[in-house]
Amino acid sequence: MAAVIPTSPLRASGSLFGLAFGDALGKPTEFLTVAEIQHRYGPTGPRELSGEPALVTDDTQMALAVAWALHEAPSLTPEAVEPLLRQRFLAWAVSPDNNRAPGMTCLRACAELTSGVRWQDATVIGSKGCGANMRVTPVGLLDVDLDTLAGLAQLQAGLTHGHPTGLAASELTAYAVFALRAGATLPELPALLTERALAQRLVYRERWLGDLWQRADSRSPQEFIAHGWDECLAVLGRLTNALGQPDDGGDPCRATGEGWVAEEALATALLCAVRHADDPVAALARGATTAGDSDSIAALAGAFVGAAVGMSAWPSGWADRIEYADQLATLAEAWD
Repeated sequence: MAAVIPTSPLRASGSLFGLAFGDALGKPTEFLTVAEIQHRYGPTGPRELSGEPALVTDDTQMALAVAWALHEAPSLTPEAVEPLLRQRFLAWAVSPDNNRAPGMTCLRACAELTSGVRWQDATVIGSKGCGANMRVTPVGLLDVDLDTLAGLAQLQAGLTHGHPTGLAASELTAYAVFALRAGATLPELPALLTERALAQRLVYRERWLGDLWQRADSRSPQEFIAHGWDECLAVLGRLTNALGQPDDGGDPCRATGEGWVAEEALATALLCAVRHADDPVAALARGATTAGDSDSIAALAGAFVGAAVGMSAWPSGWADRIEYADQLATLAEAWD
């Protein structure tokens, strides 16, 4: 069944803008140590947008690419959505604004997609980098059934990141946004995602993925996809264990990984979001104060908290200062 979408808190706006806000706060900290970040911003990390506009990274740029492809699709089917995703990804790849340390997997896959080959042959089959799920938030904002949500999440990931863990983590990221927007609470998410992962462990979505599994060293589609779900389940276990312990206030990456790969980006962002469910800006700052992929972790933390709380999570004035504010507002209005 489709989600019952609450009407008052502007949760799509909160999630999309939250992703961009986290991305902007994490942009200058991504390649710094925690000590360097704290020296520059203080012990709690960055809590104010910087610049007019506040610039984002490829995380927000590619989330917008996915969002516009979904917005323009005549139907939410693989046949309708894949060409639009391809078009948007290739436009991003050659854009002069694509100068924000873009991921090598995305660039490599886009170079292959340019030649017109099937996406299953263009994707980087061995990559489970967080580029697969840093951009999937818009899928979680759609009012669709869970099978369609899963297919869309895995398809948009698969165009560049063919690893099963990239597919599974992207589905879980979209599902987290979807569940929060439908009324789930942040503390409930680890159990909800674990339940989802167990239920989907052997589900290979052939309609959406085609023969992708045959490019991997797997004996069956079920074996292929189960590997991804198992890696997600392992990091969700680490997340649950971490949340069962007192918060030491340190780098969340020590508990759930540095976030350069998809399942760790999901888990570490969730750790920040759940730890600071009552202080949305602190969730972003915590995600931006890590030894890992700080912009992606903070961006996903913002997407989660924004989906849970709505646009009221964020300081007044931030929405006018963020890069791509007009696009974010147009898309969010369509989905709110």
